[in-house]
Amino acid sequence: MKELNGSQMISEALKAEGVEVVFGYPGGAALNIYDETYKQTYFTHVLTRHEQAALHAADGYARASGKVGVAFVTSGPGFTNAVTGLATAYSDSVPLVLISGQVATSLIGTDAFQEIDAVGISRPCVKHNYLVKNIDELPRILKEAFYIARTGRPGPVHIDIPKDITAAIGKFEYPSEINMPTYRPTYKGNSKQIKKAAEAIESSERPLVYIGGGAISSNASVLVRKFVKDNAIPAVSTLMALGVLDSTDPLNLGMAGMHGSYTANMALSEADLIIALGARFDDRITGRLDEFAKNAKIIHVDIDPSSISKIVNAHYPIVGDLKNVLEELTQRVSLGEAKFSQWRGQLANYTKLYPLKFQDSDKVLKPQWVIKKTAEILGDEAYIATDVGQHQMWVAQFYPFKFPRQLITSGGQGTMGFGLPSAMGVKWFANDKAVVNFTGDGSILMNIQELMTCVVTDKPVINIILNNNFLGMVRQWQSFFYGERFSNTDLSVQPDFVKLAESFGGVGFRVSTKDEFENALKMAIESKKVALIDVVIDRFENVLPMVPAGAAIYNMIIE
Repeated sequence: MKELNGSQMISEALKAEGVEVVFGYPGGAALNIYDETYKQTYFTHVLTRHEQAALHAADGYARASGKVGVAFVTSGPGFTNAVTGLATAYSDSVPLVLISGQVATSLIGTDAFQEIDAVGISRPCVKHNYLVKNIDELPRILKEAFYIARTGRPGPVHIDIPKDITAAIGKFEYPSEINMPTYRPTYKGNSKQIKKAAEAIESSERPLVYIGGGAISSNASVLVRKFVKDNAIPAVSTLMALGVLDSTDPLNLGMAGMHGSYTANMALSEADLIIALGARFDDRITGRLDEFAKNAKIIHVDIDPSSISKIVNAHYPIVGDLKNVLEELTQRVSLGEAKFSQWRGQLANYTKLYPLKFQDSDKVLKPQWVIKKTAEILGDEAYIATDVGQHQMWVAQFYPFKFPRQLITSGGQGTMGFGLPSAMGVKWFANDKAVVNFTGDGSILMNIQELMTCVVTDKPVINIILNNNFLGMVRQWQSFFYGERFSNTDLSVQPDFVKLAESFGGVGFRVSTKDEFENALKMAIESKKVALIDVVIDRFENVLPMVPAGAAIYNMIIE
């Protein structure tokens, strides 16, 4: 058994957990941690230019890789800057471990310099948190943090470590296993319930598979594809599940919800059985709750028992890891193509009636065209990150996603400023793949300082700004519901993004025609530098379909 100080214990724990990269920002309370980080050779530390960006970068890395993302920050404002990143990961069930420095144990509660109740602040937006009070606890806490983050329904875990603990000497033996009697996720679904679910599917006439982000978290995408294909059941996805099914799969009806396809929303409304796989029936999907899927029985599979029947009552609740449940369910149900052909034909008619479409133009660039052209140029293997706003929904609607974990986006929190740092994190996992961040002229400015991090670390993320000189999604709501009173959404005065990119050491382009965009994207790829492509788009293009707030999801604004 070795004797190490607290900071050395952190490095040894990260080595044992296979951590390859850490994102962070130093400060006084974290000085001991950073001094040891300088000495160790186990992992690479990436100095971001803001703590929020450090968490988003760790988040992007975790989403793309399926591994636990790790970040370091200091106390006080260092920690509070990171809270948005914690909340973003918590809402989307992303496994992270955040280690924050804290003032010395003797100073806690004295309003010391850069003291803040980090554990109290983080409690509502993490899966679990710790304040380390004794060096002897640290090895166990580090092991538990990684275990909790990655198991069950994944999520962020926060460890707050006082400065004196990071310097204290203790005996280090990293636990080989964890025994937490109060935390035991259920991985195997109840066989009786699975049998009942199989019988419900066999007796249904209009079943629908509703896929959520849990399909990706559980690495169940192959089995989801098999289940859908073997039974020829139409399927819809949440934003977080795009890529589980190939976008070209004829059984894939696309994204459902507020900006979902007409067919997806009508399928949810008219199904007699909804098979929810790792989805949580959030408000963006259900719309007006008392009108949601009124004629459907619900099969709800989720590893988190608190999610089942939380919003929509489940007639067939199944608690368990989706991958394990599907392995059993696919053995019980394989109905072939014929059984639901009439239902599929009905939905095909809806697609013919109201397909996802846009009015293209040679006079002004349409954002949907830009997204489709990007996919055409990049091919099938690129990773796509987004910020939040109209561009996010256009990407969800029109980018042809091919594989799980391809889309990196903030769903539950809708965090502007997420795109660039998360794309940077993805690049640390998939350095040999193209990584593109679709962003808006509002979102990009929220963490634009990370262009510097990309330059320093040689991570050539391509940022495509769909620039309408508006906070576009808010403007759209103001157009539809607030009498076109564009209160504080007009961004007509903006920086020169080309010069801004160049000032950081990247490359910049401003384009307003199709030929200019194609040339700019190809030049950005060839430059092997971080890039900003400022795309001048139609200022008043809207994201449609759209379900107004408080409306049933079958009441869509189509055009």
